[in-house]
Amino acid sequence: MSTGRTLFDKYDVPAPRYTSYPTVPYWSDSPTTESWLVELRKGLAIPSAQISLYVHVPFCETLCTFCGCNTTITKDHKRENPYVNRLIAELDLYLKNAPEIADRSVACLHLGGGTPTFLSAPELDRLVSELLKRLNVSSHFEGSIEVDPRRTNDEQLAVLKKHGFSRVSLGVQDFDPEVQRLVNRIQPFEQTKRITESARRLGFESVNFDLIYGLPKQTLETTKYMVEKTLELRPDRIALYSFALVPWIKPAQRLFKDDDLPVGKEKRALYEYARETLLAAGYVEIGMDHFALPTDGLAEAAAGGTLHRNFMGYSDQRTDVLLGIGVSAISEAPGCFHQSEKVLPVWEESIDRGQLPTFRGHMLSQEDRERREQILKLMTRFEVELESSEQAKNVATFLNEMIQDGLARVEGRILIVTEKGKPFLRNACVALDERLRAKAPDTRIFSMSM
Repeated sequence: MSTGRTLFDKYDVPAPRYTSYPTVPYWSDSPTTESWLVELRKGLAIPSAQISLYVHVPFCETLCTFCGCNTTITKDHKRENPYVNRLIAELDLYLKNAPEIADRSVACLHLGGGTPTFLSAPELDRLVSELLKRLNVSSHFEGSIEVDPRRTNDEQLAVLKKHGFSRVSLGVQDFDPEVQRLVNRIQPFEQTKRITESARRLGFESVNFDLIYGLPKQTLETTKYMVEKTLELRPDRIALYSFALVPWIKPAQRLFKDDDLPVGKEKRALYEYARETLLAAGYVEIGMDHFALPTDGLAEAAAGGTLHRNFMGYSDQRTDVLLGIGVSAISEAPGCFHQSEKVLPVWEESIDRGQLPTFRGHMLSQEDRERREQILKLMTRFEVELESSEQAKNVATFLNEMIQDGLARVEGRILIVTEKGKPFLRNACVALDERLRAKAPDTRIFSMSM
């Protein structure tokens, strides 16, 4: 059992976030465009197959130094129109090569970034109109978008609502002015309040706040203020992310000093305060980093055992195919992952040549599929049935310390993450990650788990 060391010290180790399995650094059997299309069409051939469509808009007017997303920093809004043209052209290329897309039901459309509301209201209207008119929209359609309250107006939200969007996710991160200054994101509380109230007034059913703990100069006092102001607006969902320090991937994270970052017990105290306060305020812990009010669809899905997780995070419905369009967008079919070109000019050139912009991907083996389902169940239900007594023994051995610390247990062939162990969910998933356990990375590639 843990004695001298805290649980945080022991389990704050590099670990994947498991929005996919295998995780991206372990993708190996990369498909050609042709083999990806074969796997995509297999997924579309599933009876009553449903599609989620993800659209990546990379543009941001300013650089947030905490960000790990694929972004293009620019204030040139003349770039909107040609980018929207190419997004539509990319979907047309997919429809040409996999015409079944037009016949399958589209259950979800998510606009992510970057800053999707970099696009003006007319360009958003044109983009969503052109995409939806090419597709078979489900009667249970859910449209969602990530917005920057500093770059979002009522006209944009009204356009989205007109097209059936029901969810909006606000990038908040923190409400403290000094923390905001250090991460280069000055966003007064009133801006967040205005967009939250506008979304509700327009009839959006679910408002999400993205918050981060572990940012430079965050303290327990600033975290109390962050949670207090969040509860004042009472969003339906909250994503409480640990700051992912990955300067080897995102050099902008070197624009603040490591000494400014809360670490160890100090960082852990921020999370524990926020988590306990949200739970006391009536929020339900959905899974890793996520909380929702009991009336929200995410909480209802968690209670009903239908919660899902993919590259977009937690979702209240599962689809057979995730089709991503836009620079760096990731797609998923039952047997294959596919990522589009990550460099914007290369992606643009590929679209202009009439070619799907394949960058990389992974063809899943049968073992990959089995492990993906196990990890998915553990991430969404906090328990999973193991395939054999041998796997149960292996998992119990690997998680021996977590079991001794009361964070997990193995009952027969069932792996269970306990209530105490929920904050350590990423660590438990590693026990099922055959690829990571078989070959630990030579260099640091994952953020810390806490």
